[in-house]
Amino acid sequence: MTYKIEDMDGKRVLITGGLGFVGSNLAIKCVSLGAKVTIFSKTLENIRNINEIKDKVNIVQGDITKYEDVEKVITNQEIIFHLAGQTSHITSMKNPYLDLDINLVGTLNILETCRKHNRSAKIIFAGTVTELGKAKTLPINENMKDDPLTIYETNKLIGEKYLEIYHNVYGLYTTTLRFATLFGERQQLNNPRFGITTYFLGRILKGEEITIYGDGMFIRDYNYVENVVDALLLSAQNANANGQTFCLGTNRRIYFIDMVKEVIKATKEVFGKEGSFRLVEFPKEHQKIDVGDTLVDYSKIKEKIGWEPKISFEEGIRKTICFYKNKLGEYPL
Repeated sequence: MTYKIEDMDGKRVLITGGLGFVGSNLAIKCVSLGAKVTIFSKTLENIRNINEIKDKVNIVQGDITKYEDVEKVITNQEIIFHLAGQTSHITSMKNPYLDLDINLVGTLNILETCRKHNRSAKIIFAGTVTELGKAKTLPINENMKDDPLTIYETNKLIGEKYLEIYHNVYGLYTTTLRFATLFGERQQLNNPRFGITTYFLGRILKGEEITIYGDGMFIRDYNYVENVVDALLLSAQNANANGQTFCLGTNRRIYFIDMVKEVIKATKEVFGKEGSFRLVEFPKEHQKIDVGDTLVDYSKIKEKIGWEPKISFEEGIRKTICFYKNKLGEYPL
């Protein structure tokens, strides 16, 4: 099935975390489709991500953990992409209360305000495939038993259950997309907790050696952000997504070390800059919360709404690196 994204002429769209990596890419796409976009963000720190559309969107500063802030932006929104969140499993273990506030209280605020003021809104929520924990078999799918390893994955799973309850009890239109490893334009170059692939690009551009834990022979499923944006939009536009949870990946095995080699190769092609890596021992505290091999079966979302990854890992890497070449200096290394 080949999917088609519909025009969004005049559609009122709210994106929480709309200045972040996925949110900004989604906002730009929504504007191009004719939507009236409101971005809800705690700070304007990443305003550079939407420079090309900042005069075409409504930006509201607010705190997702404060009900009164959320309540102000919910009324009359037709589609709500809830992407604001604490996204690092390491941070969640160091500061569990922060993760609790952002990922659970924040999600509950969205659902409660919709229950009270806007029951017709479509709510699309960002989860993670690592809610499953260590996979016993590959590829993983929605039917497997969840066994999260960290506070982050646990809270994402609870948030997902909140959406199911509000769908079943109050009739809200809710969908959860469990993301695999994402990469692409507008991801930070200087922090591995916000995207390891682009972080490695940043290390090469800075002339630093890339560090790989262990032998690098663990499997990850890398999904380019444009594919992810399409899945978010399809989930809002196709009624078959209502009440569903989808695992979102590419079902393509890529070893971590091969990802690194591809980033090095593509960076040399685009920038003419050499990169290198070294293997180091896996830190014990990281190893305890690492889910190991990840590969995602996306057959459910393909069957329900027609989504499949259109842009390959290699093409996505090159598109990403070309973006940063054109924006050099805007994104700190």
